[in-house]
Amino acid sequence: MSETSTYGGFHRIVTQMEGRLAPLHYGPGEALPPEDLDFAPLKSERVTPLAEKPTLASSTYLQKWGELCEDFAGQPLLLALHGLLIANLRRRKQPVQTAPLFLRMWREEADFLLENLDARWKVSALTTFGDHGATEVQRRLGQSLTMLFSMMKLYETERLHSGAEPWQAHPEKQRRPRRLAMAMDAYSIHSGGLDVNLLGRLWEESQRDALIRPLAQDLLVQLEGDERNVFHRFAAMREAAGPDPEREARRYLSARPFRREDTRASTSRLDKQTDPAKIRWGLVTTAAAPLPELARFAAYHLELGASQLDLYLDDPDPQALAFLAGDPRLRVTACDAAYWQAEGIARPEDHRQRQCHNAQRSYEASGLDFLGHVDVDEFLMPPCPMEWLLAFLPPRLAALRFPSAELLAGSDRHFKLTAEAAGHGSYALPAVYPTFGEHLKGGFISHTTGKTLARTGLRDVKVNLHRVNKRGAPIQNVADVLAGYVGHAHVGSFEDFRARMAFRMARGSYRKHPERFGLHDVLEVTFETEGDAGLARLFDEVCADSPALRARLERHGMLFTRDLDLDARCRRVFGRLPEEMPA
Repeated sequence: MSETSTYGGFHRIVTQMEGRLAPLHYGPGEALPPEDLDFAPLKSERVTPLAEKPTLASSTYLQKWGELCEDFAGQPLLLALHGLLIANLRRRKQPVQTAPLFLRMWREEADFLLENLDARWKVSALTTFGDHGATEVQRRLGQSLTMLFSMMKLYETERLHSGAEPWQAHPEKQRRPRRLAMAMDAYSIHSGGLDVNLLGRLWEESQRDALIRPLAQDLLVQLEGDERNVFHRFAAMREAAGPDPEREARRYLSARPFRREDTRASTSRLDKQTDPAKIRWGLVTTAAAPLPELARFAAYHLELGASQLDLYLDDPDPQALAFLAGDPRLRVTACDAAYWQAEGIARPEDHRQRQCHNAQRSYEASGLDFLGHVDVDEFLMPPCPMEWLLAFLPPRLAALRFPSAELLAGSDRHFKLTAEAAGHGSYALPAVYPTFGEHLKGGFISHTTGKTLARTGLRDVKVNLHRVNKRGAPIQNVADVLAGYVGHAHVGSFEDFRARMAFRMARGSYRKHPERFGLHDVLEVTFETEGDAGLARLFDEVCADSPALRARLERHGMLFTRDLDLDARCRRVFGRLPEEMPA
């Protein structure tokens, strides 16, 4: 045996482990409930501590049940039973119904357990899946996550003795040039992929089994969002070392393989600006919005770094024209009868056709490096400075696409993401939106397509509402922006939603989809059967900025928070809010 043996060899390690695995002993009249136990009453019945505390002479079952009753006092009885099942399943032997009862509890009551158990008991449940899961994926994923959380508990406990707070990153100057145990190379904090590979593989594995998936993903989302762990500290250390713009930008750009070569927009003849300080980008929008919305939209994107905004006023207002004309970065066009006459076409009846016409007009005349087509209620939210993303977009790629985030009604900072953007399949939608989720694409009532910024000068392309097309199809050589979004302030209140619903169902984003039961049908059926009360119920479940919806979104990694700070931006850019102008 080595003189440096930590535990005295594996014989002693196994002996100590076995000592903790003795089965619980049941006394006369003591037993686990049957496998077909009705769980419903146990969710409302509360745990009370035992009238008489067990003694050393009591059965080990009663001792454990007494501990659990103390731990879960005042909480639902189902949680204490869940703990008792885990305590039994940690042992070498247990009553025959224990594992089936545990698995059935997670199959039928996962939402309740996830909402009410703390992280410690959720990790214990994962460990139990690792030992007693019904499928190979459940056992493998349970064991893998148990190893991850167990090692975190060990090293994070040791770190408490360092004098540093759990969220405090170590300064680079304290690093020692030492080899790691087992002659391993040190992890490269600034360019290594060990962390994302570890977490990403666990996430992908969780997608393969419907029973363990909610539990595994709940804990992985908590881990990714908690600042008291090594993953967050490494991120802080990368940030403290100073940004590398190119490396940072490429982290957030993801290009998919081309599916159609004939819809690739050639960039070979374009002059590509690769200096972030010299990148010039802008936006074009056609809007019939009131001046306060126009001003806030413009101020937000000018502060974001836009060199130019082309604002086409679909319903020209002299006050808006005067207010916006003061900033040379704004090119404001009144789309009145004279404008359409000069364009040589009759004013299109469909507002979408007017938007596309104006966007194409700006694109063909643009002297910018990149131009995007967005609506006045949309706000680009990049994960790093916009100029970095654009300057370091790979030369072969013609555009980048921001996925959609929908602003919760009544909020100016909380957005919801689609299930796909959070790494889920459609299975997550009923968990977040219990009544209506399975019928809503991505869980949104607005578009899920996102918006595109394209290099200018591309040949034979048409700027669409959301994309840039070639030969009638979206161009293929596009990068998706990761962890960045176009935030859509689709509705501000139920009254706003209700006032616009008829138009949007007839001519807007709620139009009937010919091939599937979707939002249009949900709204139609809900209104026919329940009237405005039903529509209000849908709005509250899906759209309203409520603590309950935020909690469900956060639990699934589908909540994104970014303070738009619109009023302050508007005052900085224009010196005042439009509402503060003298009458």
